[in-house]
Amino acid sequence: MTDPRTTTDYLYALRNRGSQYGIARMQRFVAALGDPQLKFPVIHIAGTNGKGSVCAMLEALYRNNGYKTGLFTSPHLVHLGERVQVDRHPLSMDEIAHYTRRLRAVAEDLERESPGSHPTFFEFMAAMAFLHFAESGIDIAVIETGLGGRLDATNVVDPELCIITSISLDHTDLLGETLPEIAREKAGILKPGKPVLIGRLPEDAELVMGETATRLGCPLHALDQCFSSSADLPKTNLFGAFQRINAGLALQATEILSQHFPIQSTSALQQVDWPGRWQTLQVSGRRVILDATHNPEGATQLAESLASLKEKPIIITGTLGEERGRSLMQAIIPFAQELHFVEPNQPRAVSSAFLRSCLPSDAPLPVHAKQLDALFSENECFLGQPGDTIVCTGSIYLIGEILQLLQGVSSTSASNLQDKMSPAQTKLP
Repeated sequence: MTDPRTTTDYLYALRNRGSQYGIARMQRFVAALGDPQLKFPVIHIAGTNGKGSVCAMLEALYRNNGYKTGLFTSPHLVHLGERVQVDRHPLSMDEIAHYTRRLRAVAEDLERESPGSHPTFFEFMAAMAFLHFAESGIDIAVIETGLGGRLDATNVVDPELCIITSISLDHTDLLGETLPEIAREKAGILKPGKPVLIGRLPEDAELVMGETATRLGCPLHALDQCFSSSADLPKTNLFGAFQRINAGLALQATEILSQHFPIQSTSALQQVDWPGRWQTLQVSGRRVILDATHNPEGATQLAESLASLKEKPIIITGTLGEERGRSLMQAIIPFAQELHFVEPNQPRAVSSAFLRSCLPSDAPLPVHAKQLDALFSENECFLGQPGDTIVCTGSIYLIGEILQLLQGVSSTSASNLQDKMSPAQTKLP
């Protein structure tokens, strides 16, 4: 059996190939595995923001009502197995090694038959999830797309319901430079005759969803058809007004599917476990808040959350992509008492110098560039004083690196196996 070290080395090699979009390779891979993704009911979720939170909420609702659940999300924060969970139990490294041995043999056979057919890292992990869910006998799976939808590796499922949480400008180099173009990529997960639920979308994006649903004969449901005002939205333990929108989508999804998957209780919405989203920790007497914010829409939501704090926090931030960096700086400048720039360990991380250049020349606050290990170690925070509030925000990869440090997880373990974009990648065909 493949041991964890051999497994890690193999998966690193896949990661370093980068992500390559196109669904044909994934279709061949799952077909060679016996199409495990067709052996359980699926809720398939895409969107610019909120899809992970909606996934977590739906999983919690169904599990709390006695269903055996599968959950596939990405990226992970600390441990690779977080991506693939049954009843919220992540795959262990021994289980990952077991599945890797089996999947690797199939992948290498495909590559011998047709060079270029070997799955990428993300495709490999999605197939691992499908196989694990099928063999675990789950009742329902909640599957999050990785990027876009139409050509995403997860788009080999035959869903009971598709959900589009939100549409805004992000990954424009890959998905398109306008909201309708991005909406078309997200709408690519819709399947003939299967219902679709949409969140509060911009008008031109909603028009694309409506046209696609009509063409495919998909019953179209919209959040505002069920919740006429924000005051009607369900409450959740996850912080932020936007999380109530996500909770509304999750609750409405259970109603759409109530004939085949009835639930009795919605109390799980008050017990959702979704780390890295306004997650509050007590570290060295400091209040440390971890909040992934990775695009302009998310930055607007971050500003609303920061405005709710009684005092200006110390903010640690770093992100991927210059446009994200600009929007992030605009969101946090009014609320920070001081800024600390760090660079996530990712190829697309923007430099501290660039983030500093996004600040007004007369910004009245101290600004520092730091290494993460100078700010955190296992159960320790070296920034500020006891009683201070420290907000860590920006790339979800940065949040994962901070959690690794706080938990004492070695960066050389499988914890930092993350998706890597190929530098040669261009816009989706």
